[in-house]
Amino acid sequence: QVQLVESGGGLVQPGGSLRLSCAGSGSIFRINIMRWYRQTPGKQREWVATITNGGVINYADSVKGRFTISRDNAKNTVDLQMNSLKPEDTALYYCNLYSSITNSNYWGQGTQVTVSS
Repeated sequence: QVQLVESGGGLVQPGGSLRLSCAGSGSIFRINIMRWYRQTPGKQREWVATITNGGVINYADSVKGRFTISRDNAKNTVDLQMNSLKPEDTALYYCNLYSSITNSNYWGQGTQVTVSS
């Protein structure tokens, strides 16, 4: 079983920065894809960014140029550096791991990000 734990959320003013971290433990295979999603009440979960074990990265248009995803394969961690934050970035942010070997998806419990003055 895989466990994912997010941290780093909080309250920040518009234009500010936050860095989210996701630590994985358990039976994590080296070949996997890690993603960040976010969700606000009453809306569907929205994909934010992806990074593969090989370092291929993609971003949603809404965060491109402001957010940076990175990972440490040795430590099984994935980070999301968020700069120039906007009120519309306010959401519960989730870490996701997809293992292509087991065809399994794993989710963390989420960390709240609130952008407000």
